[in-house]
Amino acid sequence: MYELFEIKNKVIVITGGAGVLGGSMVEYLAAHGVKVAVLDRNEEKGNQLIGKVKAGGGEAMFLQADVLDEVVLKQNALEIVAKYGRIDVLINGAGGNMPGATIGPNNNIFDLKMDDFRKVVDLNLMGTVIPSVVFAEHMVKEKRGNIVNISSASALRPLTRVAGYGAAKAAVTNFTKYMAGELATKFGGNFRVNALCPGFFITEQNRALLTNPDGSFTDRGNTILAHTPFHRFGNPEDLLGTLHYLVSDASKFVTGTVAIIDGGFDAFSI
Repeated sequence: MYELFEIKNKVIVITGGAGVLGGSMVEYLAAHGVKVAVLDRNEEKGNQLIGKVKAGGGEAMFLQADVLDEVVLKQNALEIVAKYGRIDVLINGAGGNMPGATIGPNNNIFDLKMDDFRKVVDLNLMGTVIPSVVFAEHMVKEKRGNIVNISSASALRPLTRVAGYGAAKAAVTNFTKYMAGELATKFGGNFRVNALCPGFFITEQNRALLTNPDGSFTDRGNTILAHTPFHRFGNPEDLLGTLHYLVSDASKFVTGTVAIIDGGFDAFSI
């Protein structure tokens, strides 16, 4: 019987795969029989993750990569195809923020460091655009492909402090919709591009912003929870059901969408 949610033996590439959220995705996908290619700058964490996956009986490979380096990404793609024969799905999980691209409670717009703002836009936007183009070229050869980008609650409406990150993720959302139309109209209905839109999840990147050393929440952390109907931060596994849907054939008529996973944050006012 045809199983819409079957993802076993798919070849899935994930950038930023050694991070907190990316690592959770990698382990989940591998546990469901996916052949996972993990791309990340951190070789040590990447190899540790691959070791963990293989110890659990999963199939994965690690390639050190920089999502802003098109030459390296093209080589990564060739190595993945050489090993697994094709690329079915790309998950653009790489991203991040920098203090100079944020505006603290005692600062204003004139305190932005433009170089940091530019780096954050490059990492999040160009770090999505470049891999999408590189890996989509291989997908076109197979006449089918699927890309899942990572947007953010800060892309849906401007949030205080995260000026650079919010602008970059808003652009990622726009590019998701653009790329969905571009691939489908030029190459056919077997190409899909969608995005996950996480709300607030505690990662190594934002832990100090949301929690105090004693584990209690900061003022910003408490403000976020007060505006989240579920009144908690997301756990990495909260993304996995929606991710599974988007990488499976259950969503084969879904493209250009942004799936919000935020405990109700975007829907809540006062």
